[in-house]
Amino acid sequence: MTDASRRAEVLRVLDRYLVEVVERYELCPWARAAREGGELAIEIVWGAPRLEAWLAAAEALLARPTTRVAMVVAPELAITPAELRALRDRVAARLPGAGIAEFHPEAPLELASPARLVPFLRRAPDPLLQLVPLSLLDSVRAAPPVADRARQAQLLGGLDVTPARDVVARIAAANHRTVSAAHAAITATLDDIARDRRDSYARVGISRNPGP
Repeated sequence: MTDASRRAEVLRVLDRYLVEVVERYELCPWARAAREGGELAIEIVWGAPRLEAWLAAAEALLARPTTRVAMVVAPELAITPAELRALRDRVAARLPGAGIAEFHPEAPLELASPARLVPFLRRAPDPLLQLVPLSLLDSVRAAPPVADRARQAQLLGGLDVTPARDVVARIAAANHRTVSAAHAAITATLDDIARDRRDSYARVGISRNPGP
């Protein structure tokens, strides 16, 4: 298969996760607007990319003037959740102007608290890093006061914040209520996306590679 065919399949499967899970259950208030408004930028890094490849892809996406959310996806990378967290930390150390969160396909369901639930909400079909350019959140639609914009950036970027009962806490609590009530349906959708990924990637020749 051509690189274009492989890329199209990765984007199609990721789009299912964004639309059928994140947007369908309103897990991120800005997800649909960013995607439909052309503010979501995605790059794919093939094989087992080294740190410099992640950084180059991330920097290129963040350099686009329209980017509000950037995703760097590694569909062929075999990596554990702990290894992906460590990679996120290394990328974050080099890109202080962005909030960065890791998404991993093997994240378990933990309903003990809103914080424990976060990895499950990020159960994307492929390992990926999501980056939010902190300096660009001023132009988010219906922007709240500046302090809250900073907290939005921290939430989207996966940073550890403990503000009072603000937008971050409200979204986390709402997500916890939503997933607590609908976790069976959400899990079924995620499992179906994973099956779709496995079958379609096999058809176009995308396979896992161990990390560097």
